[in-house]
Amino acid sequence: MEMGIGGACDRTMGIAAVRLPRRGIGSLAPAFLLLLSGCTSLGSIAGAVSGSAAGTGSANPALGYAVGIGTKAAVDALARYISRKRQQAEQDQIAAVVGILPVGGSASWRINHLVPIGNEHGTLTVTRDIPNVLAPCKEVVFTVIAGNKPDSPRGFYATTACQQARRWKWAQAEPATPRWGFLTG
Repeated sequence: MEMGIGGACDRTMGIAAVRLPRRGIGSLAPAFLLLLSGCTSLGSIAGAVSGSAAGTGSANPALGYAVGIGTKAAVDALARYISRKRQQAEQDQIAAVVGILPVGGSASWRINHLVPIGNEHGTLTVTRDIPNVLAPCKEVVFTVIAGNKPDSPRGFYATTACQQARRWKWAQAEPATPRWGFLTG
């Protein structure tokens, strides 16, 4: 059986499989998905697009459904992973500053992500030292300022950081739960 335009009578693997997108919606799809990268429904959108393409291309709705569900799960997992890594970088930056301060000391902190979205800064104050046999810890109160404008939203939080080998690490999730939503998954 011959493949290509007209080779499969333009059915299951015919014209749809060999056509390249022209200027229009096909060439705008990657740009559209890039703009939606911060959108919480990106997994659903990617799943719907890939599922409908697979179902249409194969003429098998069950395959389209399976591809759509799999794509949604993969995109959602990737979004959670990226979000957790960005949160960890912010928490590590705060903990590093906590490690060099004495009780009562205050300093500024700042995070600059590789993708410059969500770069935040603030101040922190070490409120108490927590002596511990396993690792020295410190309690800290910190602010988070989103953006560089004087009227940018500011949040106040408290947490604990502990020394782990030579580095200081974030030690407590509960006070920060309202700050970072992707603590599971």
